Amino acid sequence: MTISMEKPSSDAPSGGKVPLVELKDVGKSYGNITALKGICLRVHAGEVTGILGDNGAGKSTLIKIISGLHQQTEGELLVDGEPMRFGSPADALAKGIATVYQNLAVVPLMPVWRNFFLGQELRKKSFPFSLDANAMRATTLTELAKMGIELPDVDAPIGSLSGGQRQCVAIARAVFFGARVLILDEPTAALGVKQSGVVLKYITAAKEAGFGVVFITHNPHHAHLVGDHFVLLNRGRQKLDCAYDDITLEHLTQQMAGGDELEALSHELRSAKG
Repeated sequence: MTISMEKPSSDAPSGGKVPLVELKDVGKSYGNITALKGICLRVHAGEVTGILGDNGAGKSTLIKIISGLHQQTEGELLVDGEPMRFGSPADALAKGIATVYQNLAVVPLMPVWRNFFLGQELRKKSFPFSLDANAMRATTLTELAKMGIELPDVDAPIGSLSGGQRQCVAIARAVFFGARVLILDEPTAALGVKQSGVVLKYITAAKEAGFGVVFITHNPHHAHLVGDHFVLLNRGRQKLDCAYDDITLEHLTQQMAGGDELEALSHELRSAKG
């Protein structure tokens, strides 16, 4: 399988040195409830940043801040080294930050090409300015082929594709519409081993093409396979921040599972059996 993606524009202000996206002591509160506190995060071009955490760890809130859905209540969000305060997801997308959510926001009964251009349809340049279906079909085939996805019929309902293929269509769509940073929300959560492997290959391909990838997951094995940097969230706090070379899969899994808390529980259960 050959996967080819066009590199993001080389004149990007980051130049590969300044992070594409950076969070400095970011926090988010909803009234008296603190969802995030003191989060520091860097997303570099050509790297996968794995964000790990169990349910309720704060991963969804973090996604919403970076993607422009919510604003932080404290700290700074920087893009290419410049402070930003997004007012909407459109603002984030204008800066090259695209989010592929777990539910994908696709219309299952609509053709693949219609979903690829959903909300950003191409129209003919002459009257009656109707949808340019042929151009959208051709573009969809070309962009999917770059990712190694060969679909015999882009008129097939997207709901007929496998879960891995749907994820890859969504990633290709984000890349086509100008993303430099891809935020992937639990892309392998509902997939089997084979389909998860397909998605992980595309994540690696995106990294090698120079994109900054934020891989949200609760699976340390998947994160360790493709990640360059790992951040572990626990109840809205940052518990771990380390590079690939500084942590083993075993240690990452232990920390994800609760670390010292798990060891204490194991000791308590063994004592109870004794």
